[in-house]
Order: sequence, then C-alpha cells, then structure tokens
Amino acid sequence: MDGTIQSTQRFRVTGLHCASCKARLEAALTAVPGVQEARVNLADASATLFMIGHVTPRSVQEAAGRSGYEMEIDSGDFPEQDVQEEATLLARDTLVAAALVLPVFLVEMGGHVYPPVHHFVAQAIGLQTSWILQFLLVGAALAGPGRRFFESGVPTLLRGRPDMNALVALGTSAAFGFSTVATFLPSLLPAGARAVYFEAAGVIIVLILFGRLLEARSKGKAGSAIQALIGLQPRIARVVTEAGDEDRPIERLQPGDRIRVRPGERIPVDGIVVEGSSLVDESMLTGEPMPVTKADGDVVTGATVNGEGALLVRATRVGRDTVLASIVRMVRDAQGTRLPVEALVDQVTAWFVPAVILVAAGTVVAWLAFAPEFALVAGVSVLIVACPCAMGLAVPTSIMAGSGRAAELGVLFRQGDALQRLNRVDTIAFDKTGTLTEGAPHLTHVEVTDGFERSEVLKAAAAVEALSGHPVAHAVTNAVEEWPEVEGFQSQSGRGVMATVGHLLVRVGSARMMTEAGIDISALADAAAERARQGETAFFVGIGDQLAAVLSVADQVKDTAIDAISDLNGGGHRVAMISGDGRDAAEAVAQRLEVGEVFADALPEAKVDVIRELARSGTIAFVGDGINDAPALASADVGIAIGTGTDVAMETADVVLMSGDPQGVVTAIGLSRDTMRNIRQNLAWAFGYNILLIPVAAGALYPAFGILLSPMLAAAAMALSSVAVVTNALRLRRSEGALA
Repeated sequence: MDGTIQSTQRFRVTGLHCASCKARLEAALTAVPGVQEARVNLADASATLFMIGHVTPRSVQEAAGRSGYEMEIDSGDFPEQDVQEEATLLARDTLVAAALVLPVFLVEMGGHVYPPVHHFVAQAIGLQTSWILQFLLVGAALAGPGRRFFESGVPTLLRGRPDMNALVALGTSAAFGFSTVATFLPSLLPAGARAVYFEAAGVIIVLILFGRLLEARSKGKAGSAIQALIGLQPRIARVVTEAGDEDRPIERLQPGDRIRVRPGERIPVDGIVVEGSSLVDESMLTGEPMPVTKADGDVVTGATVNGEGALLVRATRVGRDTVLASIVRMVRDAQGTRLPVEALVDQVTAWFVPAVILVAAGTVVAWLAFAPEFALVAGVSVLIVACPCAMGLAVPTSIMAGSGRAAELGVLFRQGDALQRLNRVDTIAFDKTGTLTEGAPHLTHVEVTDGFERSEVLKAAAAVEALSGHPVAHAVTNAVEEWPEVEGFQSQSGRGVMATVGHLLVRVGSARMMTEAGIDISALADAAAERARQGETAFFVGIGDQLAAVLSVADQVKDTAIDAISDLNGGGHRVAMISGDGRDAAEAVAQRLEVGEVFADALPEAKVDVIRELARSGTIAFVGDGINDAPALASADVGIAIGTGTDVAMETADVVLMSGDPQGVVTAIGLSRDTMRNIRQNLAWAFGYNILLIPVAAGALYPAFGILLSPMLAAAAMALSSVAVVTNALRLRRSEGALA
C-alpha cells in the first residue's frame, strides 16, 4: 500500500471455507472501484478493505455476492455468538448425516470385513433392495446436511473458480452418480463394473462435516483472547441522575455521565474519580498484581476491578473510545494482518484447485486404460484429499493465537507484521530514562558540612525546590514532609534555584552557581565527584555565604531491567543503550545492567542517527517510552513503546508493552519466535500433506505395494489436516515468550 489510503473498513464474511475462497474474494473486492487492497482472513472470517475513495458498503457486498459470499459491516464486537451458532449448526448436521449414513456404512463395510454380513443382507432383503435403501439414505444425507457443499461449490465450478466445496461436490457426485447408474440403469455399465459406492459418498460428507465442526471449535479458541478482553467490559452501568440512580446499558453512556461503582464491581468507563476512594485492581492493563489507590481526581480505566471502597466516577471516554476498546482493536488489527510469508500461500492456491481437478481427471483416464474398476475410487480420492483448507488456515490461525496470547501477557502488536520482523531482530537499543529506569529521580545521598543539621538543610532545600518544576526538585521535595515558606524565588538556567528562607538566602544548584556566589565547595568537591562517578546527579546547597551540603539524586534502575538485559544477552542479541544523560551517568547504569554499548548525550534527533548507524549491521528494534522517543521509534525496524497501562495508542510504535516492564521486550521477541516457528510448522504440514497424499490417492503406490487410498480415508485425512493445523496453532496459547 502507498500513502493514498484514506479509510479502512472491516467486514464479516459468510461462506469462507478454504484458501481458494480467500484468493477469489480478495480478487473480487480489489476489483471494486476505490478499493486499494483487500485482506481476507480465513481464520476469523473477516475482510478488511483499504480504500482511496468513497466506497459504499452496498458495492462491496454486491461484489462479494457475485463471488458467492455474504458480507456485513463489522460492528466491532467479536462474533462469539456467530461462532457458537456455526458450531451448533455443524454439530446438528454432523449427527443427522451420521445417523443416515451409519446403516449404509455398517452394511457395506461390514460385508467387506465379515463376508457373512453380505450374504445375510442378500438373503434377507436382496442386493437390489439394499442398494435402493442406500440410495435413499445417502441421497437424504447429500440433500440435507451435505447440501451446503453443492450450494457453494457448484456455482464456483460454473464460474471457473472452483474451491474446496467444488472438490467435495465433484467427489461425492461422482461416487453417488456412478452408484445410482449401477443401481437403476446397470445396462449402461460394463458387466464387470457394476458396483456401488454410496457408503463412500456418505462417509465423505460425515467426515468433512465433523472436521469442520472441530475446526470451528478450534478457531473459536484461537480467538479467545479477544473474547476474554470483551468479556471484561460490564454491560450495565449505574448512572447518577437527578431522579436517582439508573441502570443504563453501556451503549447509551455519554462523556460527562457520573457513574457509581460499588465494591467488587468492574469500572464500566474510562473516567476521573470525583468522590470516594478505593483500591483498584489494574492487572488486566499492567500485569501488576498489587491494586492501586484511587481517590478524588485520579484517573480510572474501564474494565479494571474496584476494591472494597465505593467510587463516583465522571466518564471521560466511553464505548469505542475507551482504553479497552483500543486494545481490542489493536489485537484484532494484528490478527488480520497479512504477513509476507502468506504471499507463497496465495501464489500456490491461485492454481491449486484447478490443478487438482486436472490431476483427478488424469487419474481417472489413466486407471480406465489399465484397471477400470479402480478409476472412480482413485479419482474421487484425489478430489477429496487435496482440499486446501489447511493451506488457508496455516498462517492466520497462528497469528490469531500468537497475538492473542501476547495481549494476555501485556504485549500489544499494533502492526501484525511486527510478529515476523521482530523474529529477525539482531540489535535491541534501549532508551534509558523511563525505559530501563523508573524515570523519576530519588534522593540517594545527603552529606552536610560542620555546623549544619541534615534535616534543617533538607527542609531549606525543599522549600526552594518546591517552586521549581525540574525532576530533581521533586526528588528533594519527596524526601521531606513539610517545609517553610520562601520569598524572592529565582531560577538561573543551567545553574540552579535560590530563594530567601527565613532571613537567609538559600541556593540549590551546581558548583558553578556556588563559585559565582563566592561559596567555597572544596570541602565536599570530592564527595560530589564520587557520586557523579556512580551515575548520580550531585548538586550543592548553600545557606547564606556558607556551603551547607551536597545532595545527589539518581534515577533508579527498574527491578526487571537487569533480568531483561541478561536474557537478551543470553539469547545472542546485541544490546545497546541510548541516553540523553552525560557519559558518567549513562555508563554507570550500563555497567550495572551489563549493556555492551552506550551512546550518551544523545538528544532525540541524535538518537535517530545512532539507530541508523546500528542498523548497518543488522535489523534493529528500539525500545522507548513513546513520548520523546517518537522519531527513534519510527526509524527503527521495530519500534517498541514502553506503556503505562493506559497509554496504548502510541502511533509511532509497532509494539506496545502495557506494563512498562522491560521484560516485556523478551516476551515479545520470544512470542515472535514461537509464532513464526508455529507458522513454519503449519506450512510444512499443509504443503507436505498435499505433496505426499495426492500421489498416494492417485494410486502411485498401487503397482509396487498394492496400496490404494479409499475416498473415506481421503476424507478423514483431509478433515484431520485442517484440525491438525489449528490445533498446532493453539499451542501458542501456552507460550510464555521465553528466549530459551
């Protein structure tokens, strides 16, 4: 896609069954004027359109209808009910088909396994009567539960774009039609060719319906992450009105509504506490198990759990604007992404089904020339065994399961293809402040000169710093509970601040500020230099014309940063740190974390240059806090933003870590590796399955080993191939994203 995309729209699709369905629908949608690109996802039955002009939903739906599919605009909710209804319908049809076909199967296959069964049936009702009953039972199965294959497959066959349903329709029609002729018009067939294959046609329908049932249930599990997220949202909110409290569906809420949240309830909207206090469990956002205290003026997020207190919340964001809705959209968008690896699948499926029909026809012709009695069996087996369901499911089911599991672990892939790009990353570059460190300096050291008391010096320094907005000032004021009033506050850029406390002028600032004021700092100069070598920021306090103390503050390294860097180093990654701090402070942090490369004194624009330099030796990911690191996040191959739980809409990042935990980088890379490994396994199974079984179904092993694949076994193998692919993808739901 290019930069001309003006809008996107997501649709739900009915009638998708295999990879060729996906290719055909994409071609039909792309042909609609104004549609730049169409992405059809077989795993969740959706289509996302990227448009460059005004495109009406009706024109899209008509184009899909001409190709045999129904589409409706996606409302944004996960169609859990649709998935359940599909599974229920398939379960019913499978049971009905099995009940109709079972007597036929027992009679025919029982006669092969135990010949007296054949003799008993012949003597009891006669062979012709048996065949007529089989015709009626299997015909009912084809006309009832099996009708879906003909309704969808025959039109695609007539349009010259056959799909999986067409293969099933052809295979079962061939078996059923031949058997019908043998039953009612036997004179049209050679004497030695009179046989029936009703049981093959019936069992094929049963097995494929059963396979689709298992597939539908498995696909529902693959989308369970979104279901779980949406399930966190309360459906009813208690709105405070002039007439009293009113229970109102969340769809009717408006910004500004006042919501009463009782103890133990989930908060229904994003908002601000206007009354009350309570502990709120925000683990669904941050992954942190400890609840957070919320009181007047604090921000709360929808779907988090209120503790034992009662809260009155003023709604600021409702419905599709909430943080939870943003998370759901991100996960859904990631699951609908087309990975570059899918290009191979699309190229193959474009010609696969027509090629299979040709192979089946060639198989029938070849067997007619050498052993006519096997021609129909071999041709039908080729048609059935080659259905490309597994090919179409191989990639999207893994993406759904992988990105869904990532969301559960606090990792949001804003761009689904980041799953593939992150797998190839060689270098991980971290911003320091707010990413590897807490981003909030703490007072770490106080050393006073003779004649001054520590507590009094801190109160004086805090009184002056309280009027400054510098992060260092907060470190000082946070260390003191109360301080006196000041007069005549002044700030000297690059030097420090000063004000009158009591009757003395108090200066808090650099050595240069003290020297210019005539204050001798020699008594504490060595102490200040030592703190700087340890990566701390040291500054002086002067009271009157005397040096009172040296203070130092440091930005604490996050507890999990050490483990994260260790895991990355152990995984063979090149780890670098980019910081705007001075060389001493940056190297002190890097040494503690065992980061191999340090780039200090880097302003935001300089970070971009560093990333470009590092990228010369391989693929690079940059990890930043998403605020002042936007240029660097955008310039890296993969931008990973450290979030704060609610800050999940970072436009420049490919991946967002909701918890703010650097260990999330390890999890993201581990999940990327697991997902791509899973995709490779699925593709190997899907392609290998067809490459191996199509020749077997055609009878390639019969001359040497006497092995000929029956249509029933072909149907079972085809159904199980799709189930195997989806089941393998579901293993990602247990992934922990470890690099080991």
